[in-house]
Amino acid sequence: MLTKTFFSLFIYLTLYSSSTLDETYYVNTKTINLSHIIPNVKNDSKLFSIENTKHTKRVKTKDLLNTLKQLGYAEFSSKSSYTNFVLKSPIDTSKIELKIKNYYQNKYENINITDIFIEPRGYLVSLPENYTVNIRSRNYLSRSGVIYIKTSDNKKMFFNYDVTATVLVYISKKKIKKDVELSVLNVSKKSIILDKFVDKPIQNVTKGLFQSKRHISENKILTIRDVETFNIVKRDSLINVSLKSNHMTISFSAKALQDGKENDIIRVQKNNGTRVKVRITGKNRAEMQ
Repeated sequence: MLTKTFFSLFIYLTLYSSSTLDETYYVNTKTINLSHIIPNVKNDSKLFSIENTKHTKRVKTKDLLNTLKQLGYAEFSSKSSYTNFVLKSPIDTSKIELKIKNYYQNKYENINITDIFIEPRGYLVSLPENYTVNIRSRNYLSRSGVIYIKTSDNKKMFFNYDVTATVLVYISKKKIKKDVELSVLNVSKKSIILDKFVDKPIQNVTKGLFQSKRHISENKILTIRDVETFNIVKRDSLINVSLKSNHMTISFSAKALQDGKENDIIRVQKNNGTRVKVRITGKNRAEMQ
């Protein structure tokens, strides 16, 4: 019984010792309450108020932490010197949300979006009737970013957004040397929380599709910068070369002098030592140029 109690206490302390304040909180009233920081708190308390002429409240984090401590919540910490409370704009962002959702779904074959948070970078009472949503080309590499809407008179309004989602990625099971084919033998599929990628994760691994472009370390999320199209012809391998002439097709074997992908032009060496150029048409197949 004592062991169980100690374990429960340890879990409690572990969870609450890591409670970190957000740098910004969005509130729906000008009265800032404890429940804006700790949802579903049993005994709510008023902390601050946003002035009538303003839409934000900026407080020193050390003062906020001291207030929380006095209310019995000493487990909080923060990485910021100031904490901001921003009044939510009473606008309908569903059109913008749909645009962001479609954008991420088009970029990832396997993504599960559970929530999208959108807030203008300045307080807005309303949105224009007609506008277009613009998203930067590489925003999909991160869960959060900045977008803007453009009105018919070319006015721009900027918004912060955050996407809560999971994506399927491929991770190296072990160290993979350069020019090695990717397959279930050396990579595995895993669902992770969308956070931030240096480049687009590869979305599919099937036999004969990709090979490593460089040496890849173990437990690495594979991106398009790590892979290239698989070489279907290997240097020094024997390939079948066809030559069409006068409605006839002549075939012969030759040694590939280079690696190559489909439609690549490579040099091969015939049995008599003659070297010719051929175009790769398939696995160990080519045709004379």
